[in-house]
Amino acid sequence: MKECLLCETRLTASLSWKSLLGMDKQALICTKCLGQFQRINIKENTGFSQVASLYSYNEAMRNYLHQFKFLQDVALAGVFANELRRYLPKEATIVPIPMHPEKLAARTFAHVDEVLKYADIPFVHLLEKTGTESMGEKSKKERLAMDPLFKLRQHSTINPNAFYILIDDIYTTGTTLRHAVTVLKEAGAKRIEAVTLIRAKRQL
Repeated sequence: MKECLLCETRLTASLSWKSLLGMDKQALICTKCLGQFQRINIKENTGFSQVASLYSYNEAMRNYLHQFKFLQDVALAGVFANELRRYLPKEATIVPIPMHPEKLAARTFAHVDEVLKYADIPFVHLLEKTGTESMGEKSKKERLAMDPLFKLRQHSTINPNAFYILIDDIYTTGTTLRHAVTVLKEAGAKRIEAVTLIRAKRQL
């Protein structure tokens, strides 16, 4: 019998018609741990695109991200797979926000890519990260004055009729997504939205 990846409590197997048909993945955490995450399902019309976020950045989510990203527990990539797969429209082209090669080497895996892989969601890399700077360390004025964070990946083709959805783990200031949307629009994309697992409020 498997154990919860967060609290190590034994998991009780539960079957549903979705799991039997292969539409849902088996739960990786217990219902108590899952209940500590705050679902919000908000959509924000920003100055650059519509951004949807599924969960708030509470203490449970902070602990999850720390274990997943910084303690490199790649097994946690599947915790929110079912929710993300149900939310994303099948007709969209999914574009994960990329990591800089240096950070990827330090982290050992691309966390957004792993979440999408576990959820069996096809995706394509259209962007490349140009720097390793952290948005959380910059003021609003500094973020607005930054050089482009991304460039279009070599040999990438943009379809002006396609529906692109950018995927990132957390939306805080919007700088990362704004830069990504700008690159795609300049390359010819017409319809771009973004979905993040978490919405964090930044205190300026």
